[in-house]
Amino acid sequence: MPDAPPAPAFSRGPALPRGLSAAGAPGSGLQLLQGALLVMAVLYFGQDLLVPLVLAVLLSFVLAPVVRLLRRIAIPRPVAVVVTVLLACAVIFGIGGLVGRQATLLAENLPTYQATIGHKLSGLRSSGGLLDRLTGAVQAVGRGMGEAEAPARGTGPNAGPNTGGPAAGPAGRSSVTPPLPVEIRTPDPTAFEMLRKVAEPLLGPLATAGIVVILVIFILLYREDLRDRLIRLAGARDLHRTMAAMDDAAYRLSRFFLAQTGMNTAFGLFIASALWLIGVPNPLLWGFVAGLMRFVPFIGVFITIAGPILLALAVDPGWTTLIWVLVLFGISEMLMGQVVEPLIFGHSTGLSPIAVIAAATFWTWLWGPIGLLLAVPLTVCLVVLGRHVERLEFLEVMLGDQPPLDPEETFYQRALAGDASALAEQAERCLKEKPLAEYLDAVALPALRLAQADAVHGALQPERSEALQRSVELLIEDLEEAEDPNPAEGEVVPTPLPAEWHAAGAVLCLPGRGPFDHLAANMLAQVLARRGFGVQVGGVGTLPGVAPRLICLCLLEGGSSSATARYLLRRARRRLPGVPAIALAWTAAGQEAEGMLAKALRAEGETAPLELAMSLVEALDMATETAGRAPPPAPQPMVPASRPAGEPPLGLAPAPA
Repeated sequence: MPDAPPAPAFSRGPALPRGLSAAGAPGSGLQLLQGALLVMAVLYFGQDLLVPLVLAVLLSFVLAPVVRLLRRIAIPRPVAVVVTVLLACAVIFGIGGLVGRQATLLAENLPTYQATIGHKLSGLRSSGGLLDRLTGAVQAVGRGMGEAEAPARGTGPNAGPNTGGPAAGPAGRSSVTPPLPVEIRTPDPTAFEMLRKVAEPLLGPLATAGIVVILVIFILLYREDLRDRLIRLAGARDLHRTMAAMDDAAYRLSRFFLAQTGMNTAFGLFIASALWLIGVPNPLLWGFVAGLMRFVPFIGVFITIAGPILLALAVDPGWTTLIWVLVLFGISEMLMGQVVEPLIFGHSTGLSPIAVIAAATFWTWLWGPIGLLLAVPLTVCLVVLGRHVERLEFLEVMLGDQPPLDPEETFYQRALAGDASALAEQAERCLKEKPLAEYLDAVALPALRLAQADAVHGALQPERSEALQRSVELLIEDLEEAEDPNPAEGEVVPTPLPAEWHAAGAVLCLPGRGPFDHLAANMLAQVLARRGFGVQVGGVGTLPGVAPRLICLCLLEGGSSSATARYLLRRARRRLPGVPAIALAWTAAGQEAEGMLAKALRAEGETAPLELAMSLVEALDMATETAGRAPPPAPQPMVPASRPAGEPPLGLAPAPA
């Protein structure tokens, strides 16, 4: 999020709008609730219509690259579409028949497997181990409950023969006639009834499959026409941007679904081959389940591993097969999650972990098992939609894995909350990729610019300002021990500084009088000290006997006024004549126009030598160049100057309340 344009310091004009605008959310909470209820109702009651449509759209994303490939070799579109759909149907039905055959073999061998598992459990039970103790404890609890209920059963009006109830006869014997067994026999079903019983469960899935195939064919045939109609619905005023958004969304989704399908297929084949080598029966069945369950987030792995574990217990009298199965799934899942998927999809699928869990729960509640399989693809579609449609941007914010705040906004929020540890964690992550000066320029100083704009316009409460200053000061102390990343190959290593620049007070960092200029001065001092400069922050009254060799005036745009900046600079020159000066008027990166402070200081440099820096990196480079000049500037004696009563020392200002 770009920074707001800097306002003139201490201006009395209208305050700049601050805060973060909502990401395309509806106008009120009531509208959001009404919209959510309406969407859920449509999804729930329109399940029979929407499920085939969603399946067809997702399959079209998977098959679209194949159609494009056939089109490149001069095959007409209708032929390419029909061939692609027929190949897909053949693959699906072939896999279904193979899996059905494997399931039939598994059902035939279940009695044998059951006997083996029972033998293992009986061995554990006879050894007097944990199973024996647990079984004995459960039986003891059951006997105790039965003994507690027995007296209660003998106190009712119809209790046994000794209570005088109606169940007792004259000789104490029961007068109730024992029940006669009754057997109900149904006539054998006719051939038509048997056919109907077999066909009824299949008619629904077959009808859905037929509708899906027809929809896929028409979506692939009329892809451009459907895209044009969507453009007309979205509005054709900005045709180029709309086309770019739709092409990008279609390309991303098609690539994602095709890559996920191919990756899950390869994973299923690998699991089937490994289980065959281990000796687990029906490996093709479990390979298919493993590939299919890769579409199911989190719980898919537990569903996948349950069957092979039970079969490993059933086919091996010992425990070796079970151990190999556990090792196989442990290593394969770790490699898929930490190596293969990041290489194919990047760091993730674009969804946050919480969004994946919420999506799986929501779609399973709406559409059952088919919703669980489609949860991740459907949520990816929503995230892509939110990325390109401004009114639906809240979907990407809620479901995507991108940080909802920019780094400088996160820094500002953590600092306002007084969370110094969170600031240190953020700095540690950033310093792994960039040097300290670049991190401060890209994150810390933009956050101080946001805070200073709020303070100037009266939007920052005093206690919040104090918490922010304490947090940033603690962060600066923590950064003393931080190490910059190793220089890249071919990067120029800076030359050592002359010895006289290592002396204490060789560089004087003077803060301006803005609310947070003193923090910017401390950051510049830290960057210079890491380079090897001897640095002093504050006024000349606390300096050692040797005068500074360089003056660095530190200002944040929007804090000090132009007149104050010129006054501080001229006063420093009067006190330290002949000492070169650098003015750091920090400005947000990418801001084209110079701020008022930068213009005033640039004009001041026309009368006396002054180097103007817009960032810490520029100030460090200028200081290094100044130190490398030969011969180094000879220190001049400090000129005493009268100071009006009550005026602070050079460059120092009372900390804002």
